[in-house]
Amino acid sequence: MAYENIRFVKLVTGDSVMGEQEEETGKIKNIALIQAIPSGNSMQVAVLPFGFPFEEEIGGEISEKDIIYEYSSVPEELRNKYLEAKSNIRISQNMDNLKDFQGGPGSGGNSGLII
Repeated sequence: MAYENIRFVKLVTGDSVMGEQEEETGKIKNIALIQAIPSGNSMQVAVLPFGFPFEEEIGGEISEKDIIYEYSSVPEELRNKYLEAKSNIRISQNMDNLKDFQGGPGSGGNSGLII
């Protein structure tokens, strides 16, 4: 899946969803429901499987005919949350803290292990 193939759209049902554009069929697959949740003075965003609570994993597909609106851009943080929810892999916002893992004297040699 290409990073730029992620689409953020509103469906005819009123749901806002994200998914991956499939070039061959024109469908959007791996659909995640995006819900805004009021939290005090701010809003939080939940990224859930579209079939929640009956499905626990992001999947499924929708047709272009079910889309009434496409958001002009996908915020980077929301795109990362979608990828995290889909893959169960945490995406780091910056890599400044990785300098501690570069090794050095007594770091185990060239074993390829990070200790």
